[in-house]
Amino acid sequence: MARYIGPVCKLCRREGQKLFLKGARCYTAKCAFERRSYPPGQHGTSRRPKMSEYGLQLREKQKVRRIYGVLEKQFHNYYQRASRQKGVTGENLLRLLESRLDNVIYRLGFAPSRKAARQLVLHRHFTVNGRVVNVPSYLVKPGDVVAVREKSRRLNIIHEAMRRVTDETMLPWLRLDKAKMEGEFLDYPNREDIPIDVQENLIVELYSK
Repeated sequence: MARYIGPVCKLCRREGQKLFLKGARCYTAKCAFERRSYPPGQHGTSRRPKMSEYGLQLREKQKVRRIYGVLEKQFHNYYQRASRQKGVTGENLLRLLESRLDNVIYRLGFAPSRKAARQLVLHRHFTVNGRVVNVPSYLVKPGDVVAVREKSRRLNIIHEAMRRVTDETMLPWLRLDKAKMEGEFLDYPNREDIPIDVQENLIVELYSK
């Protein structure tokens, strides 16, 4: 399946905010967005034109897609599924994205970024309820236990990522056992507990046209 393989810092600059696509680097002075917060391209330093209503909705959709590393068709499928569920469609959409296996691994602190988490899943380094799963888009359900495989527990990338995890950074819908190198997906998150700065209602408006 096609994936964006270009410089990810350009994506943050395009959206005008940090999307935390490069893991620990995003928290340092080496972050490209800190040095060049203007949009990429030869006209990037020019004054940003006022965007139309459609432009604002489109940018919000692109921002969420890029945060979770989801392709356009895949994202649209998530939206359709969210619209069929009870409750607020925009919040349902974010809950579905948050329950992706690559995102859960990133949120638990087993990987420095969602991209790294996706790669680790593809290389069969994780299990869900004791069974190896190598599909990054696998949707984790409440009560599922995600663990690092026994033979993968010496990987430096996992240990480096876990060193940055503290009780304060752990999200309320997840439980992490560092000693066992496993975590539990306790429940689908509430909107106020999802730490991303997006206006999901604009995405709903875009798809409702």
